[in-house]
Amino acid sequence: MEEHVEIINASGELRRAVESDGEVAAAAERLGSLLHPHTATEEAGLFSVMKGLDEYHDHIETLCGEHRTLDDLLDAIAAGNHSLMDEFDVALREHIHKEDNGLFPAAALGLDGDHWTRIDDLTHEHDHAAGNAHHH
Repeated sequence: MEEHVEIINASGELRRAVESDGEVAAAAERLGSLLHPHTATEEAGLFSVMKGLDEYHDHIETLCGEHRTLDDLLDAIAAGNHSLMDEFDVALREHIHKEDNGLFPAAALGLDGDHWTRIDDLTHEHDHAAGNAHHH
């Protein structure tokens, strides 16, 4: 959830760049450098375990689809389609709200120790393979 705050802040920087005809590509790149590793790690760890549980499968599929949509919108903004900034901002905030206030509390209540061990293992493997800093 702490990463969500950083991502929202970077989205604000992107908005300011779009509104001031500033360095949109650089701001989009900075946001992408936070967003892409975050969503990839979520999908490799927490999402992959929860997707295997019937009660969460469809919700996880929806969230993964939203990750793709956010990527596509960010790419389009970086390429010059600045009119998509509002759509991106709304989609990002709604997505984060679903995770922070729906998925993460559900995971905290619905997953057991074996699930969390598997999530930790998968996240560690993903971060190591991607060269990301380890999250422990």
